[in-house]
Amino acid sequence: MTLPQNGSRRTSPDRLLAQLGGVSGLIYSSLPVVVFVAVSGLFGLLPAVASAMGVAALVLVWRLIRRESTQPAFSGFFGVAVCALIAYVVGASKGYFLLGIWTSLLWAVLFAVSVLIRRPVVGYAWSWASGRDRAWRGVPRAVYAFDIATVCWTLVFAARFVVQRLLYEADQTGWLAAARIAMGWPLTALAALVTYAAIKVVLRALAGRELPDGDATAATELDNADTIRD
Repeated sequence: MTLPQNGSRRTSPDRLLAQLGGVSGLIYSSLPVVVFVAVSGLFGLLPAVASAMGVAALVLVWRLIRRESTQPAFSGFFGVAVCALIAYVVGASKGYFLLGIWTSLLWAVLFAVSVLIRRPVVGYAWSWASGRDRAWRGVPRAVYAFDIATVCWTLVFAARFVVQRLLYEADQTGWLAAARIAMGWPLTALAALVTYAAIKVVLRALAGRELPDGDATAATELDNADTIRD
């Protein structure tokens, strides 16, 4: 495998932040939740469902007008629609958060199992997203780095499930909304930064493996210089 030398494909924390949606992404994802809980407390479930859907539709239109990526725009609208439908079926405002709660548990179990069987999900996701092969599977340091990143994501998903499930059982809908926002984008950004660090370790490990022994020191020095420039 030959590692690409094109600097434009490199990932930085700033680019990771942008890919997560930045501050605007946080606002887009939080607005329907805040509106749903506020309207539910004042006027009841049905007006809350209608209000959340209305805000989600406005966000969708706004993102399309701004010519932002259509995939997160439509997926955000669809997510709000599904959550609102579940709340309507359950007959309680707290039902709006059920999908997120159980999805967090599912991801936590999946990521944890992948580490236990030494097939870290983050590594396979990186191979798919970057178009690389799975040569990292033969480099113990690379597998270990992806294990750590995958464990970090596992903890994020597990924390979301435990905290929000307890709030759900206690009928604390307002605190559920606060927990969803506080444990959503910020924890995702933190886990993404750990993943970024793991990818840097993997790239160095793969580069050191492919170069002759006499060039390994030079490769390390180049990596250090790149890090300083980043």
